Amino acid sequence: MSTVIVVVIAVVVIVAGVLVFGVMGVLRRRRLQERFGPEYGRLVGERGSRREAEAELAGRERRVEDLDIQPLTAAARAGYAGQWMSIQEQFIDMPADAVSGAQLLVAAVMTERGYPVEQDDQVLADLSVGHSGALDRYRAAEEISGKAAAGTASTEDLRQAMVHYRVLFADLLGEPADSGPADQGSGPAVAAVSTSQQFTAPDPEEMAK
Repeated sequence: MSTVIVVVIAVVVIVAGVLVFGVMGVLRRRRLQERFGPEYGRLVGERGSRREAEAELAGRERRVEDLDIQPLTAAARAGYAGQWMSIQEQFIDMPADAVSGAQLLVAAVMTERGYPVEQDDQVLADLSVGHSGALDRYRAAEEISGKAAAGTASTEDLRQAMVHYRVLFADLLGEPADSGPADQGSGPAVAAVSTSQQFTAPDPEEMAK
C-alpha cells in the first residue's frame, strides 16, 4: 500500500472521527436543552460558557440518578393532595400562614420522594433534572416566602406564591407508584390537584362584605 493511500485513509478516519464527535456533541446539547428547558439557557448565561454549563447539567443528572428518587404511592398522593386543599382554604383568613404551609408541604413531598432538602441551591439543582418546567415557579415562590417572613409581601404576592408552589407540588405528585394503566389519572389525589389548579385567592374586601 502506497504512502499516499495510507495518508488518505488516515485523513478520512480523522475527518470521520471529528464528524462523529461533532454530531454526538450536537445530540448531547439538544438532549440537555430538551430536558432542562429554560434552566439550560439560564446556566449558560450564568457560567458564561456552554461547555461548563453542559458539564454541570450532566453532573446534576448523575447525582440525581444516585439519589434513587421514587414516585409516591396512590395513598401518599391522596394524603398530600388533601393537605394542599386544607392549606388553600386557610389562605382566606391567614394568607401568610397558608404560604408557609405550602412551602413546608412541598418540602415534605420532596423528602418523601428522596430529594435532600437541607441546602437550597442543591435542591434547585436536583429538581432541575426532573422538574425543570416548574423550577422558575419554585424560585419565585421561595423569593416571595422570604418577603413574607420579612413582613413585606402583599396579599397579591402571597397569592402568586400559592400559585407557584402549586405548580411544583402537582408536578412532584406525578403518577402513583402502585397504579396501573387502568387507574392512572384518576382517584382522589388527582381530583384534588385538579381542583387546586383552579385556585384563585378570594378578595379579602369581597369576603368582608
